[in-house]
Formats: sequence, C-alpha cells, structure tokens
Amino acid sequence: MQPNESHSKWRIWVLASRPKTLWAAVSPVIIGTAMAFDSGGFHLVSALAALLGAMFIQIGTNLANDYFDFMKGADSVYRIGPTRVTQSGLVSPNETKVAAIVAFGAAILIGIYLVTRGGWPIVIIGLSSILCGVIYTAGPFALGYKGLGDLFVLIFFGPVAVGGTYYVQTLSINWQVLAAGIAPGLISVAILTVNNLRDVKGDFLAGKKTLAVRFGVSFSKSEFVIAIFLAAITPLVIWRISDAHYPAAATILLLPLAMPAFKKVLSGQSGPELNGVLVSTGRFLLFYSLVFSLGWIL
Repeated sequence: MQPNESHSKWRIWVLASRPKTLWAAVSPVIIGTAMAFDSGGFHLVSALAALLGAMFIQIGTNLANDYFDFMKGADSVYRIGPTRVTQSGLVSPNETKVAAIVAFGAAILIGIYLVTRGGWPIVIIGLSSILCGVIYTAGPFALGYKGLGDLFVLIFFGPVAVGGTYYVQTLSINWQVLAAGIAPGLISVAILTVNNLRDVKGDFLAGKKTLAVRFGVSFSKSEFVIAIFLAAITPLVIWRISDAHYPAAATILLLPLAMPAFKKVLSGQSGPELNGVLVSTGRFLLFYSLVFSLGWIL
C-alpha cells in the first residue's frame, strides 16, 4: 500500500467515526469530572479512562449504526446527511462491522481498569451502554427504528454518563449529579432530533419510525427547542432546590447562542440545510459543559 493510500484509508476511518458527534460523549465526562473535583474526589486516571471509554463506545455505536442502517436499507441513495462509509462504498460492510467490534473491544479493555476501581456498578453501566449502542439499530426491536432513540440518548448521554464519571472517581453518587446529567442528555436529544428532522423522508420510506416520523415535523421542531431550553435552565433548578452552586446557572446565558439554530429549525429548513444545525448544536453542548463545569467549581 502506498503512503497516500494509507493516508486516505486513515481519513476514511476518521470520517466513519463521525468525530463531530463525539462532543456528546466528551461533554458528560467533563461535567462529571468537574463535580467530582468540587467534591474533593477528583481522580485523574479514572477521569481519563472514563473519557476514552466513552469515546470508544460512541465510535463503536456510530460504526454499528453505519453497518446496520446500511444492511436494513435506511442508508440508501436518498440519504442526505453526512457521508456514511458503508453506504457510499468507501469500505465494505464486513470492514465496518469489524471496526465496530474493535472499538467496543477497546472500550471493554479500558473498562477493566474502571471496574477494578468502581466494581459492579461500572460493569452494569459499561455493558448496558455497549448493548444499547448495538441494538440502537440492530435486531428486530432496534431502538432507533421504534422511536425509542430519544429516550436512550437522554438516559445514556445524560445521567448515566455524568453519574458514571462521578462515581468512578468519588465512589459515591448524589441527586445533584444525576440531575445535572439531565442537561447534556437533553442537548444530545436535540442533536438527534435535528438528525431525524433532516432524514424524516428517507426514514419514513425505510420504515424507521423515529419520533419525527411517528408524530410529525412540528412535534420534532418543538422537541428541539424545548430540549435546549430545559437543558439551559437545569442548573438554575438545581440551585433553587439546593441553594448551592449558583454560578453554574450561568448556562442560561448560552441561550442566545442557540437562537440561529432555533430560527433554522422553526423556519422549516430541511435536508442538507440542517447539517449546519447539527454542528452548531454539538458546539452548544461543548460550551454548556464548560460553562456549567466552571460555574460548579467556583
């Protein structure tokens, strides 16, 4: 293989991993780590392991989605989203499947260390995250095909990810951590909602019954705005209940950053025009995690 061919193959696998989606995995770890730091339980090695594990699970899920959506016909010539490597023929279905297995395997290897520190709760969190990542698009009851993807994303990219990151460092958990986890979960739901709005026609034809297909475009437009708004005010609610960590409520000041995305979604933009909204919503999630984390430890 010539060097340029190797470089091209590497770029293909980077594309397959969908790096722009990884903020959904990284942001909850940032939040959980900041909360662990504030509680005096910060553990660097565990934090880094949680970060890498979360990223490999996300990459494995992306690759599994790429493979199973292609095999089920959801990724067809009518696809208008970012390039899927299997559907586009850049790699074979078998290569994509093997790559997904490798990514999940890497997550399991990292998880072994986390289990030695956190015990059975980490086993449950890790294996259930991988299982849901696979059955999101695999099997006769694939979550994404039954309209359950939003619930899965809310739970696993929210309280589970933030709570797991906090627990593996402090070996404890509390309601504030789980409540704080709702916000990144909601923003990840907003990202999924944009994805489903963009692909609603193709998903309908493929029998993929996302909430956009089940309840219509208007429902999903409202879901997007409400998810972002509720996420922004979550720290405010935590502060009012606990009377602590009020600087974290500064996340509400991020709402103006979401206004361009609100305008595009509510104005009825569709298809490829929504790809930019996906990117900006991912950035919003990152900014949210940084503002929340800084506010929490002040």
